Amino acid sequence: MSTVAAAKASGRRSVGYIALSVLGACVGLLFLIPLWWTFVNSLRPGGDTFRYLNPLQWETFFTLTPSLDNYAELLRSNLGLAMLNSIFVSAATVVIGLVICSMAAFALAAIPFRGSGAVFVVVVVSFLIPFDAIAIPLADLFRDWNLQNTYAGLILPGLGNGMAIFLLRTFFLAIPKDLVEAGRLDGLGWWGTFRRIYLPLSVPSLIGAGLTLFLFQWQSYVWPLLNGTDEQHILGPIALSNLQGQFNVDYGVMFAGSIVLTVIPLAIIIGFQRYFIQSVTTTGLK
Repeated sequence: MSTVAAAKASGRRSVGYIALSVLGACVGLLFLIPLWWTFVNSLRPGGDTFRYLNPLQWETFFTLTPSLDNYAELLRSNLGLAMLNSIFVSAATVVIGLVICSMAAFALAAIPFRGSGAVFVVVVVSFLIPFDAIAIPLADLFRDWNLQNTYAGLILPGLGNGMAIFLLRTFFLAIPKDLVEAGRLDGLGWWGTFRRIYLPLSVPSLIGAGLTLFLFQWQSYVWPLLNGTDEQHILGPIALSNLQGQFNVDYGVMFAGSIVLTVIPLAIIIGFQRYFIQSVTTTGLK
């Protein structure tokens, strides 16, 4: 009897697993279809972009005459320089931002001082406020400081990321206090404790915070539009929007530029997804 009950329970679990798998596949397709449609249309002339949309047919999502003309057209634009600028600004933000955010998170998690709770509340509130809401007054301030159209002006707002500090602090709080006290008894100061104990144990969390900083900077649009307007400091999203003309839009070139801007963060996320998932799943559980 118990064997029959176990077989029924196993059958229900199998049906549930299959149902969840099908649901997951459907959700995945919902995310994949727009990206695939964009890619297919980047291989077509711009005039054919909406030709197969109504009614939907197989040619909506496939083409028998793919062409790289749209990508060749991108080479004659300033998107290449904008991509290099985006890579430099994002990489500098990740490196400098991780130093600042990890030290701030360590101070909030490990060093006891009066008012640390209030400081942490300010950090949490900082990433709840949309950056676009403060972008215009901040741009006026940077203009007064002669930081407009400079790499420093593009990088500085992304360094102190409240979400990255929140993630790192939560991970740091899970590090055993006994380990820290042992290091302190061996003569480590706060800097040594941070560098020799906290940082080596927090590599997945640092990678997760680094991805947060990178994506924040890579996909930002309003701030580069306000603070990086000359051709030498233009970033990828601004160069992409500049591809559209005043009276007509070549959607084939626009989609080709969108694919190019998507490939780099997609490759980085896929390459580090294991560490990012590990940082999220282990945060607060040790």
